[in-house]
Amino acid sequence: MNVKQSNQWQDANIRYLMASIAVIEQILSSYVTDPENCLSSLKVEQARLELRAAASAMPAPPALQELIIGFNLSDFERDILLLCAGMELQQNFDVLCADAQGDAQLNYPTFNLAMSALAAPHWNAISPDRPLRRWQLIEVGRGKTITRSALRINERILHYLMGVDCLDEAFKGTIEPVAISADLMRSPGLSLSGSHSTIASQIAVLWSKNRTQQSSFSLDSLPIVQLCGDEVASKVAIASTACEISGMKLAAISAMVIPTVTAELNNLILLWQREAKLSKSALLLDCDVLESESGEKENAIAQMIANITSPIIITTRDRRKPAKRPFITFDIHPPTKQEQHQIWQNALGELAPLLNGQVEILVEQFNLNAPTIYAVCEEIVSQNSEIAGAGFTDNLSTQQTSEINPLPAISDRLWNICRAQSRPRLDDLSQRIVPAATWDDLVLPETARQTLREIAAHVKQRTKVYEQWGFASKGGRGLGISALFAGTSGTGKTMSAEVLAGELQLDLYRIDLSSVVSKYIGETEKNLRRVFDAAEGGATILLFDEADAIFGKRSDVKDSHDRYANMEVSYLLQRMESYQGLAILTTNLKDSLDTAFLRRIRFVVKYTFPDAKDRAEIWRRIFPKNTPTAGLDFVKLARLNVAGGNIRNIALNAAFMAADAGEPVMMKHLSIAARTEYVKLERTLTDAEIKGWL
Repeated sequence: MNVKQSNQWQDANIRYLMASIAVIEQILSSYVTDPENCLSSLKVEQARLELRAAASAMPAPPALQELIIGFNLSDFERDILLLCAGMELQQNFDVLCADAQGDAQLNYPTFNLAMSALAAPHWNAISPDRPLRRWQLIEVGRGKTITRSALRINERILHYLMGVDCLDEAFKGTIEPVAISADLMRSPGLSLSGSHSTIASQIAVLWSKNRTQQSSFSLDSLPIVQLCGDEVASKVAIASTACEISGMKLAAISAMVIPTVTAELNNLILLWQREAKLSKSALLLDCDVLESESGEKENAIAQMIANITSPIIITTRDRRKPAKRPFITFDIHPPTKQEQHQIWQNALGELAPLLNGQVEILVEQFNLNAPTIYAVCEEIVSQNSEIAGAGFTDNLSTQQTSEINPLPAISDRLWNICRAQSRPRLDDLSQRIVPAATWDDLVLPETARQTLREIAAHVKQRTKVYEQWGFASKGGRGLGISALFAGTSGTGKTMSAEVLAGELQLDLYRIDLSSVVSKYIGETEKNLRRVFDAAEGGATILLFDEADAIFGKRSDVKDSHDRYANMEVSYLLQRMESYQGLAILTTNLKDSLDTAFLRRIRFVVKYTFPDAKDRAEIWRRIFPKNTPTAGLDFVKLARLNVAGGNIRNIALNAAFMAADAGEPVMMKHLSIAARTEYVKLERTLTDAEIKGWL
C-alpha cells in the first residue's frame, strides 16, 4: 500500500469508526427518552445508514472489523468497545452516560449501562475469560460493584481503532520493532545472499501452510523456527525477509530482559499475543545475548515458546533443546564469496562496474554479510553528496558518475568503511595496535623478510588461489593463514606484524594469551571463541602474544586437567586453520613448542638476536627525519649488545632528555639512556660497550 492509498484508508477508517460510535451515541440518546424503542428510533436508523455508507467507502477492511474478527467479538462486545471509545473521542459523551444511567455521578460507561441500552446483551461479556477482559481490550475500574464500575478502552486498542500503527507502550524496554531496510522493502530477498534468501522463503512457506481459515495460527502445528550460528545480522535479516514475504511485521525481544516473575511473564505473553493479532507480527527471540544458563531464565523462555501461538523465530549461536512444540532449525553460515560478490553488485548498482575490480578486492579480503555490505554502500552514498542528491542508481549516467567521483577516492573510502564495519569489539581481551612501522624500519635477515612478503602475498591472493584457481577443492585441514614469529624479546616480532598490517591495510589486534587462558574448564575455549568470532569479518590480523602460555609441550594425559589443556590447544589450532584472516603467534622459546603444533603452522619466521652490523643499521634508522641529532656514531652505538626493542627505548629516552635540555640528540644523552635501559634489564653496562662515546 503506497502513501496515497494509506492516507485514503486512514481517513476512511476514522470516518467509519466515528460513524460506528455515532450509532451507539444515538442509541444512548434514544434510551434517555424512550428506553423501550431506543434500538429502532429514527435517529438510530439514520446513523446506521451513515455507517453503511462509511463502510462502502473503505478501500480495505476497517480496523474495527479486523479487531472483531481477530478476537472473535460478539455484536454486544463490539458495542461495549464502541461505548468506551465514544467516551474517549466524543465531546459531552460523559453527560450522555450520566443521563442514560439517571445518575450524575455515573458519567462514564458501565456494564450496567451496556446491559440496559445495547442490543443482544449477554452477561458473560464481562467475564474474565471472554475477549474484552481476557485480552485487556477494556479495563474495569475499582471501588464499586462490577456492573457500576467504570469501563475504559485500553490505550493500545484505541490507537489501533484510529489506525495508528505502534507497539504497545507496555513493551518499552522489552520488545522493540525491527526496522526493515528500504532495499528489503523494495524487493524482499534481493538484499540477502542466495542461500539466506532461500531460507527466508522456506520460513514464509512454513508459516503460510500453518494458517487456519481464520488467518490465525495453530499452536499444535506451528513449529518454532530456530536460526543458529554466529551470523547475528544475517539471522535478523532472514527473519525480516521472511516477515516481509509473509506480509507481517517483526519485533524482537532479548532473552536477557524476559521477566522471570510468573505474573510479569504471563502478562508479557498475553500482551504480545494481543499485539501479534493486532499488527500481524512475528516475534524474534534473541538468545544470542544469553551469556550464561540460568534455570529461571530458561524456564521463562520455555514458557514463552510454549504459550505464544504467533510465529516465533529464535536466534542463537548453538542449537537449543527442542521444547514441547516442534522445532525447525536452520544453520546460518556466512555468505560464500560468490554470494558476497553478487550482494556487492546489487548494493552498488550502477557504480559497481566503474570501480575497476575493487569489488573483487573487497570480496577477497573482507568476509561481510548482506546487511553489512548494504550499510557500507549506504555510508558511501552519505559521504558523497553528489551521488546522494541524484540517487544512488537513479537518473545518473555512468559517465556522470565517473566524472563526479574520482574512483581511487571511492575505492579508498570503501576499503576504510569495510575495515571499520569489520572491526571486532574485544576491548577486554585485546589491544588494537595502529601500525606505524614500514618495511624500511625492519632490519632482518633476507630469509625472514622474504617469508614476511610471502605471508602478505598469501593474504592478498587468498581468494584468487583458493576460489578462482580451485585449490580450496583439494582439501586439507583448513584455509586459514597462520604464522609463528619466534625469537627473544625485542627482535622485531611485533614490528613485523605492524608492517604486515600496514602493507595489507588491515587492523592489528594484540591478544595476550596468558590473559586468555583460564584455570576454569571451558573458559579458555570460550575466550578464544570470542576472539575469533569477533574477527571473522576479515579485516583483522590477530597477534597472539606469549604463545608459550598455551602451546608448550603437550603433556601425556595423566588426569582431567591434562586432557582439558590438550583440548584448549586443539581448539586454538582448529580455529586458526579455519580463520579467514591472518593469525600470528609469537614465542620467545620456539624449541619448547610441540612439533605436532609446528606442522600445522603455515609460516615460521625465526628472529635472531641482531649482530653488530644489524644493530648499527637499526641505529641508523631509529631516529625520525625531524629529530635533530649531532655527533652520533652508529658503529660505536652498535657495541651495545641489545635487541632492536631496547635500542628503540634508549633512542626515545635520549630524545626526551635532549628535548628537555633544548639540545639535539647526542652521544651523552644516549649514554645516560643506555644506563637506564641496562638497569631495567638487570645488566651492567661495560666500559667496552661505551668506549669512545664521550
